[in-house]
Amino acid sequence: MRTSELDYELPEELIAQRPAVPRDSSRLMVVDAATGEISHRVFYDLPGFLRPGDALVLNETKVLPARLVARRPGGGAAELLFLGEIDDGSWEVLARPSRRLKPGMELSVNGDSLRLLEPLGDGRWAVAATDVPALLGRHGRMPLPPYISATPEAEEEYQTVYARVPGSAAAPTAGLHFTERVLDGVDRVGAEVQKITLHVGTGTFSPVRTEELTEHQMHAERYFVPEETARRVGEAERVFAVGTTAARTLESWAASGELEGETELFVSPGYRWRAVDALLTNFHLPRSTLLAMVMSFAGKDLVREAYAVAVKERYRFYSFGDAMLLLNGGRGRV
Repeated sequence: MRTSELDYELPEELIAQRPAVPRDSSRLMVVDAATGEISHRVFYDLPGFLRPGDALVLNETKVLPARLVARRPGGGAAELLFLGEIDDGSWEVLARPSRRLKPGMELSVNGDSLRLLEPLGDGRWAVAATDVPALLGRHGRMPLPPYISATPEAEEEYQTVYARVPGSAAAPTAGLHFTERVLDGVDRVGAEVQKITLHVGTGTFSPVRTEELTEHQMHAERYFVPEETARRVGEAERVFAVGTTAARTLESWAASGELEGETELFVSPGYRWRAVDALLTNFHLPRSTLLAMVMSFAGKDLVREAYAVAVKERYRFYSFGDAMLLLNGGRGRV
């Protein structure tokens, strides 16, 4: 598959700058991968698509205030996005302008400091500081995507209501639509809510820059599947993954048998799904690995049609935008 097949035209005014109010009043496009039927609902209708014996799997990662502006020796600015802790206790950051940085350089942040250790490629660096979580708590900002105007309100809203485990550099955005009302509705219909954790980093949000999709290299992201979740998912009638990060975690576990570790799994058309039957997701950027996963799940032609309908019907796109529920895809597709 050529990466150009992940392109589509999107009017700029359809890029959502704020979530719907309330969050569960966003629109929900329902796409049946078995019949090709496309229908239009509201997100708070989601529990009606579940039934007893289903498992709804959420990613309970919590977004860190991971964006930091530091000062280089001489006063120039360096913008850092903290991606996660490395095994040796240092942290991986995405830095710009990377070409102006050097190993051993000390950066300052309002009286605090950190040290650049070594470049990791693609603008990423290993850095050392005394207490990175505390440093981010004092000086960090929420890492809003570049297509969202940074406001205090937008930063406050960039977190799911069930976020619990700090560690992400971006939100698992399909979960942003959930409210306690929707979660209560899932419980009332007899479906089970299960939790996993995948800390979102560059593996999720880096664009595809190669001409052939198969040449793209995913960056590793840490995941964790509790034993109870693995057992319940294994027994479930149907597995609904909330977001591509939950789907990637479940598929990584199903393929490797490992409940915890790092995944570089790249799900694209031709992939054989093992764990997920329904996928709840947002409308993704062109040339993204996320769009490739959605096409793998429901079929390239149907997803292209759904995106064209979404543009025509003025759906709201990207992180704060509307949602899509893909039924009868994944491991159930022939």
